[in-house]
Amino acid sequence: MLAGRARPLRAADMKKDVRILLVGEPRVGKTSLIMSLVSEEFPEEVPPRAEEITIPADVTPERVPTHIVDYSEAEQSDEQLHQEISQANVICIVYAVNNKHSIDKVTSRWIPLINERTDKDSRLPLILVGNKSDLVDYSSMETILPIMNQYTEIETCVECSAKNLKNISELFYYAQKAVLHPTGPLYCPEEKEMKPACIKALTRIFKISDQDNDGTLNDAELNFFQRICFNTPLAPQALEDVKNVVRKHISDGVADSGLTLKGFLFLHTLFIQRGRHETTWTVLRRFGYDDDLDLTPEYLFPLLKIPPDCTTELNHHAYLFLQSTFDKHDLDRDCALSPDELKDLFQVFPYIPWGPDVNNTVCTNERGWITYQGFLSQWTLTTYLDVQRCLEYLGYLGYSILTEQESQASAITVTRDKKIDLQKKQTQRNVFRCNVIGMKNCGKSGVLQALLGRNLSRQKKIRDDHKSYYAINTVYVYGQEKYLLLHDISESELLTEAEIVCDVVCLVYDVSNPKSFEYCARIFKQHFMDSRIPCLIIAAKSDLHEVKQEYSISPADFCRKHKMPPPQAFTCNTADAPSKDIFVKLTTMAMYPEDQYRDRLSRDMGNTDRIENLRKIWVFLKTAFHARLRCMCTCNRCTFCICQNFLNSDLLQSVKNKIFTAVLNRLRARVAEWGAMLLADDEGSITHQVHAVSSVEDSIFMESSHGPLFLEARHVTQADLKSSTFWLRASFGATVFAVLGFAMYKALLKQR
Repeated sequence: MLAGRARPLRAADMKKDVRILLVGEPRVGKTSLIMSLVSEEFPEEVPPRAEEITIPADVTPERVPTHIVDYSEAEQSDEQLHQEISQANVICIVYAVNNKHSIDKVTSRWIPLINERTDKDSRLPLILVGNKSDLVDYSSMETILPIMNQYTEIETCVECSAKNLKNISELFYYAQKAVLHPTGPLYCPEEKEMKPACIKALTRIFKISDQDNDGTLNDAELNFFQRICFNTPLAPQALEDVKNVVRKHISDGVADSGLTLKGFLFLHTLFIQRGRHETTWTVLRRFGYDDDLDLTPEYLFPLLKIPPDCTTELNHHAYLFLQSTFDKHDLDRDCALSPDELKDLFQVFPYIPWGPDVNNTVCTNERGWITYQGFLSQWTLTTYLDVQRCLEYLGYLGYSILTEQESQASAITVTRDKKIDLQKKQTQRNVFRCNVIGMKNCGKSGVLQALLGRNLSRQKKIRDDHKSYYAINTVYVYGQEKYLLLHDISESELLTEAEIVCDVVCLVYDVSNPKSFEYCARIFKQHFMDSRIPCLIIAAKSDLHEVKQEYSISPADFCRKHKMPPPQAFTCNTADAPSKDIFVKLTTMAMYPEDQYRDRLSRDMGNTDRIENLRKIWVFLKTAFHARLRCMCTCNRCTFCICQNFLNSDLLQSVKNKIFTAVLNRLRARVAEWGAMLLADDEGSITHQVHAVSSVEDSIFMESSHGPLFLEARHVTQADLKSSTFWLRASFGATVFAVLGFAMYKALLKQR
């Protein structure tokens, strides 16, 4: 903006090509101008009309393909002329400086004709071209200036000569410039000041560039602005020269050695008045504006492919940007945004993006102001539910400019297909959606607000028109910070497909309403019984008197029948913030794919029978190995004595100890691996399992040469039980086989 050449514009920043049309009275030199430009010499023979000329982008100053079109009244009809006018981007009206009649026709014929064929709100830029300046020794500018002041669509006037090639290349450069950098949207010549739309756009650019939000652009911010717009830094002396120019013209243009908004706008006004409006356009297009000073769709909505069954989340770079944005506007450093601070943040938006329901969607402080965690949560929610809107909002904040990224799409992470998570039995997602389903007035809103740490007394202060159907907050699972998004699904007999898709389902019923659970059971059977989505039933309002539910079976039996955790008692009628245990459990169920969770749940419920079988085996072996056998003869030759000696032999004791040591080591390793995950399962199921295992521990006791050996069997998994049972059966079978074989051998010897 301040010095140096403009940065090369991207393809999205400018028009794909420029079409220049030359019109004027016959014999003013239109065709000669085109041919002199192409051949760089005056043609000896001039045809009635030149063919359309295309100049490649790499030989034009603005790096844009340019088409030059000639008009001949002798060869073309009025209809063809009108068609050419409608297709042109800029029109050069050519007159001969030595022909007053051709000058008069500019206002009497050509300008009215062109304006009739174009939209009033988007007039084509016009260039007045005075040809044959080599034939006179005076200028026509005194005659042309009043015309330029009368018609604002006239960009400039150029006097040239096709014969001696004077200002030929400049003529077409100005024509290109009038298309790519038009003055009309920026400046009002009558009032000699910038138009409101231009002021609004430059004000947004100033606020984005003011990274510390102190109302001025300091040297570091000016250098950053210069680099991202023009690719060239500014020397300290150049910065000081710019500030001196501003100080000279306006008193409050510089404050505390920084450029104020008034000074910033003054500089751009000065550039436009001096014919350097391409500088202002370079800045505007770098910040996403089109020729109408609207942010382009390519800037606001960059391409982002989202395959089915994938979700969208903000990545680490996006959270760092949002953190700096929050800090920038949190002027009082209270880790919350007051209404005035939030209004200041949204000044770079064309509208206020958040309504009053946001305060009931995310965490706020005691005064109802959005906290830092709530600020990040709201952005996470927007990204998950409507990623295009998130891209738009990041565009308004200038994410791609301040982070020097290609677009806002670099702030988004598209998660992998959920089917892959189910196959790999693990997930890389950080945001999990939970649909909260239940009858009206069953306590769903209380569950949502409890996630935000609000008890019943705080919930009663929420206005009906400010209620939200969403709530989002962070939850810690195994030391990892995850986002849990709760969505209140309205009561309906049939849920839509969008209301079914989620990571976990929370079915809520009112313990004080006998008809409440029946709706949850019906919804579960209709939509989730055969699905791969884990479900958790919440017994809401547990502080009230519990009544029997009018359903064929009780909620606890229903959960047991369908292999779900038992109903979770919940209330938000507490003095402090409600418990977050159910939210940890919901997030845990969502984090681990449904197949793994249900397999683990079924395995835990079946462990009781397996443990009992294992206990019986151990009791039998204990009796076999530890019975105090007595022989009256003590001959050491009868079968009884031989068996007793065999059982007490060092060889068998050594084999026995090695087998049980291996089993014990394997069980301990598996317990360490699964212990953390099983802690999140149903507490009632675990308690039942521990009691069963305790009885086994009491009975599993073996004596060895090294003293007593205990086998800890808490949280035994299915694989562990199968492995230990196999080894126990193998050892018992080997012992019995050896005893019987030896007895048969002795019997055969005795017969002989």
